[in-house]
Amino acid sequence: MSWNPFSRSSSSAPKKTVLSRATQREFEKEVKRLDELEELTRRLYKDGKRLTEANNAVAKSERKLSQELLSTALYQMEEKLKWQIDEWDASMTKMEMHMIDRNVKLHRTVLEPLKKYVSIFPYAQVAVKKRDQCLQEFQKCQDKVSKYQERDRTGQNTVKLEMAKKALNTAQTDFTTQNDALMTDIPKMIDSRTDYFQPSLEAHIKSEVKFTTEAVKVYGELSNLMNGHKQQSRHDYASLIQQALTELKALSITTD
Repeated sequence: MSWNPFSRSSSSAPKKTVLSRATQREFEKEVKRLDELEELTRRLYKDGKRLTEANNAVAKSERKLSQELLSTALYQMEEKLKWQIDEWDASMTKMEMHMIDRNVKLHRTVLEPLKKYVSIFPYAQVAVKKRDQCLQEFQKCQDKVSKYQERDRTGQNTVKLEMAKKALNTAQTDFTTQNDALMTDIPKMIDSRTDYFQPSLEAHIKSEVKFTTEAVKVYGELSNLMNGHKQQSRHDYASLIQQALTELKALSITTD
């Protein structure tokens, strides 16, 4: 959206500039802030979509592990292991549903509002472009007035000068209207970003808390089932794992 009408190279520079450089710099500063907000919004939207894709990938990968074990001969032969795999698969099914709900909420509370917010920026771009055109027309009319003022005051030139002045007044009014509107609306749009995004952020945090709570509940129930509702310390788990490894190493197929 940014542009600079002062950057145009011309061998015949206008004798009178209709807009001061300070005023133009102030406008460009606001447009730059708007550009940065648009870039940030688009980046957040893309990151949000990647998050939903990553969530889906995690859920599918975990479910695939349990599904793979269900199809093994070991599952059919070992009753104790079969029971554990069944319980794990049931837990993964629950987690998959919680992940679907998590993504639905992410899409509804974050992605959809961001998408709507992004859709506003093209209208701002059109408005900035229209201001650019009005400024060019304003400058063109001013140059024409200056040209006729330098000519001899003949009847024909006087008529042309009056017509040029009327066109200048119209161009000035059009530009002022466009410029004032943008200098009012752009800061308002930028300042409103917090009020717009805050509800989405709050909803997303609440959704993450709920998902984590449900995950703790699902895995806690699974852990209790696996342990026969008995509490075991990390040391107990480490001892069981070490015992299993020792038994594996004792097998003939693992010895040197």
